[in-house]
Amino acid sequence: AEVRALANENKVYRQFIGLGYYGTKTPHAIIRNILESPGWYTPYTPYQSEVAQGRMESLLNFQQMVMDLTGLPVSNASLLDEATAAAECIGVAANADKKKRKTFFIDENCHPQTIAVCQTRADGLHIEIVVGDVQKADMSKYCGALFQYPNTYGR
Repeated sequence: AEVRALANENKVYRQFIGLGYYGTKTPHAIIRNILESPGWYTPYTPYQSEVAQGRMESLLNFQQMVMDLTGLPVSNASLLDEATAAAECIGVAANADKKKRKTFFIDENCHPQTIAVCQTRADGLHIEIVVGDVQKADMSKYCGALFQYPNTYGR
């Protein structure tokens, strides 16, 4: 009863730590066979970049796994971080838009680093980025939109 009374004094708050960067558990099989295997980060030939070759091979293996799991004939699975993956989606959305709109919407509640990377990438693609309130946005104006759950405020 005394412990219960102490526990009831706790207050639950929203979690703001991380802004999209979460602690993860890496299985020991992955640590040993990939991260600790020098074949993933040493050169196969003297002129190849050390890490780039292993990263490319791991990307291809990951994409094949996604194809196997989904049963799809192709995959564009990536090992990119959240912000870079979101930025790559802007180009995909613009290229897929049959109306050829060059404006992309980003919810103002996305992580600030995600918004910044998307703005930088879109600038090189000549795509305008509109950051705003999703409740007030007219989605018919945009080639695509980015929303996030949970957002940067933990909602």
